[in-house]
Amino acid sequence: MDRKQQVLDTIIESGVIAVIRADRSEELTEVADALVQGGLVALEVTMTTPGAMDVIKAVAAEMGSKVIMGAGTVLDPETARAVILAGAEYIVTPTLNPATIEMAKRYGKVMISGAFTPTEILTAWECGSDIVKVFPATAVGPKYLKDIKGPLPHIRLSPTGGVDLSNAGEFIRCGACCIAVGGNLVPKKAIADRDWATITENARRFIEEVRKARS
Repeated sequence: MDRKQQVLDTIIESGVIAVIRADRSEELTEVADALVQGGLVALEVTMTTPGAMDVIKAVAAEMGSKVIMGAGTVLDPETARAVILAGAEYIVTPTLNPATIEMAKRYGKVMISGAFTPTEILTAWECGSDIVKVFPATAVGPKYLKDIKGPLPHIRLSPTGGVDLSNAGEFIRCGACCIAVGGNLVPKKAIADRDWATITENARRFIEEVRKARS
């Protein structure tokens, strides 16, 4: 099995992508460690984080055997190439950008393209996105995924935005292959307070919700 397939399988099997945003990059390695302690492996550092490229490089170097590092809020192919060279194993965009999908494919990396409407979702998939990120999922809720999966059952969907412990299982039952969770998993207050135990416990709870929904 090639590395790309291995990364894709691991993300889907884990069921949860941790979307990490912070005001200071030095905190992120500790956040990553707290998430790993809770059983999470797929970590997405958003490019809106100061020094995001350095964080991806540092965490990939330090924890590469324990985590799968991804880069989020990637807006163009140039940024995609830069984060791939820094060690990102998967690329996440908020919107549909075919050139960015093409760049990820060229480097053999997993691509998670953002999309919202049925047309965008199908286009992202046909361009080569391995998973399509339904964003913002806050606006539509779990049943939207179920509606999309009706005519498009072959497309892997991952909701992002508004996913919390109360609806995580429902998103999975409605057809999500995995969920992406930001502030409800990694609260800014927990980072500010250096409350790593809360982040670890949140990770465990989200993983458990996915497990229960799948069984």
